[in-house]
Amino acid sequence: MAGIYIHIPFCKQACHYCDFHFSTNLRKKQDMVSALQKELLLRKDELKNEEVQTIYFGGGTPSVLEIGEINEIIKTVDENYRVIKHPEITLEANPDDLSIKKIKELSDSPINRLSIGVQSFFDQDLKLMNRAHDAKEADLCLNEAKKYFDNISIDLIYGIPGMTNARWEENINKALSYELPHISSYALTVEPKTALKAFIDKGIIPNVDDEVAEEQFNILCTLLEKEGFINYEISNFGKEGYFSKNNTAYWKGKKYIGIGPSAHSYDGTKRAWNINNNSKYIRSIKENILPLEEEVLSKTDRYNEYVMTALRTIWGVSLDKIRNEFGTNYYEYLLDQSDKYIKEKLLVTEGDKLSVTKKGKFLCDGIASDLFMIKLK
Repeated sequence: MAGIYIHIPFCKQACHYCDFHFSTNLRKKQDMVSALQKELLLRKDELKNEEVQTIYFGGGTPSVLEIGEINEIIKTVDENYRVIKHPEITLEANPDDLSIKKIKELSDSPINRLSIGVQSFFDQDLKLMNRAHDAKEADLCLNEAKKYFDNISIDLIYGIPGMTNARWEENINKALSYELPHISSYALTVEPKTALKAFIDKGIIPNVDDEVAEEQFNILCTLLEKEGFINYEISNFGKEGYFSKNNTAYWKGKKYIGIGPSAHSYDGTKRAWNINNNSKYIRSIKENILPLEEEVLSKTDRYNEYVMTALRTIWGVSLDKIRNEFGTNYYEYLLDQSDKYIKEKLLVTEGDKLSVTKKGKFLCDGIASDLFMIKLK
């Protein structure tokens, strides 16, 4: 099974914390859609022996596309790839784009999963992040989307400067009131060259507090688990049967191709990524040239990537896989590096599985980096 990720590099306005590739100039949107369709044609042989299980529209803000543009892209996939009978087709969307008319149109399209970027149900948080919607729009779109879609996920951000634990609990409880089957939640991070970084450096906005973020992550886990959500990946919580198939495939190392500027691809042995310039991307595709770079992954690269992704999930790191695929040296190194974290009750081994404990979840990425192999090739 394989997946197709389609990057829509347009947004109405720039969120202060975002460092993804996008443009707020939508004049080249139709040229971009045509280029995306052509890249799909140029790369169809990469998945000729694979069945496509998921199609994911990410960005940027894919909901800026017209319904006809979305349908044309999906049609190009259907006509050139072996797509399973009932694929998961996700559209990332912002509340301000999801009018009653747009939601109805999407429900009549092949899109069967919405991932809605709410981020917060409080206007003061949304203004700080420079989101294009307000709390009222988030409420209206969720109530309307529930009428047409069963599979809905929302994004929430914690660790926002000035957000108290009490307000964070209100955010979570508001999210739970919609009875949605999936919630993704991320700590606000300060990325270089973003407006948020500049505002913090100038003292306009206080810096992110890691201790507060950890407290709010623990509140999130406690409240969602009480409501029957499974924390199947550090930032993702789903009810049974509603885990994101697209993202789960990433974490399990499945093959996927990324279409569009800045999109990444992976086939198990190498990674590839497209140029992150809209004009150059469109021009290159028009000339039948794929504007991508490739990197062949060494055994150590593949080991490190597996540890990094698997440790974030409920499935954990398979010790048998480490020993069988990477060899005794990697296996013994992993056990040795893990020992101190097991003693600190941040990691635990259960049979074949090495995984993080509740205590270790928030520290997962740091722990994983300490398990990386940096010597063997």
